[in-house]
Amino acid sequence: MRELFQRFGGWLASFFLILVAIWLVGMVLAPNLMTLDYALRPNLPPARIGGPEDSYSLANFAYLANEAVHRTIFFKTVWASALVTLTTFVVCYPIAFWMAQRATRAQLSIALMALIVPFFVNEVLRTLGWYIILAYRGPLNAVLLGLGIIERPVRWQGDLGVLAGMVYAYILFMLLPIYNAIESLEKAQIEAARDLGAPVWRIHWRVVIPHAKAGIATGCVFTFMLAAGSYVAPALLGSPGSRWFTEIIYNWFFEGGDWNRGAAYALVLLALCLLVVLVTLRIFRVNLADVAK
Repeated sequence: MRELFQRFGGWLASFFLILVAIWLVGMVLAPNLMTLDYALRPNLPPARIGGPEDSYSLANFAYLANEAVHRTIFFKTVWASALVTLTTFVVCYPIAFWMAQRATRAQLSIALMALIVPFFVNEVLRTLGWYIILAYRGPLNAVLLGLGIIERPVRWQGDLGVLAGMVYAYILFMLLPIYNAIESLEKAQIEAARDLGAPVWRIHWRVVIPHAKAGIATGCVFTFMLAAGSYVAPALLGSPGSRWFTEIIYNWFFEGGDWNRGAAYALVLLALCLLVVLVTLRIFRVNLADVAK
C-alpha cells in the first residue's frame, strides 16, 4: 500500500483504491449477498413476498441434501472436475517443462502461437468444434473406421467427450502458470542433479516440481473451478447420463423458475470451489500471494 502511494501519489493512488473498492462491492460482495438472500428464502408468488411465509430458512439447502439424484450429480461433478484437473496437469506439465527448459526461442514462439491463437475464438465455438469432431458420423469416427480400428461408429458424447472438451478448453490455465514457474528455475540446478546421478523422475520429483509448486497450485485451482462451473462443455458434449451440476442450476433458474433453489445450489458450488482453493494451498504449502504471482 505504501509503495502504491509513493509511486503514484496520494490522489492517483486513492482513485485506484476507490475503483477497486467499487468493483469488489458491486461485482463480488453485492451479487453474493443477493444470492445468499435468495437462497435463504422460499420461492413464493409475487403477491406473497413479504408475507408471513417469506422467512429465512435452510429449506433450499436441505432439499439438495435430501434429493438423491441431485446429490449424486453434485459429487460426480466434484470427482469429474478433479479428473479434468489431473488430466490437464498430466498433459501440460511435460509441455511446460519443454517450453521453459528445452525449447529454443523460435520453438517457444511457435508453441505459444499454436497454443494461444485458438483461444482467440469464443469458447462456445471451440466446444462446437469438438462437438463436430466427436459426432457419431464425425471426422474422428470416419478416421478410425478408415484405419480399421473400429467396426462401427462410437458415440463419444458423454463423460469422455466432456473430459476431452474441458481439457482442451482450460489447457492454458494450467500450462501458463506451470511454464512461468519452471522458467525461473536455473538450468544449473537440473544439470547438477543429473551430474550427481539422479534419474529423470527424481530430478522432476525433487527439483522441478518443488520449485514449480506455486504454479502447479495456481493451475489446479483455476482448472478445477472452471471445470466445476462449466456449462457449455457438459451441455454440448455430454449425454443424459453425464449431467453436470451447473446444468441443474441452469434448469432451476431458467426452466423451473425457482431462483431461490437455484441460488442455494449455486452457493453450494461456490463453497466447494472455496474449499478446493484452501485445500490446494494447504497441500502445496503456498499462500495466496504465491498464487497471485
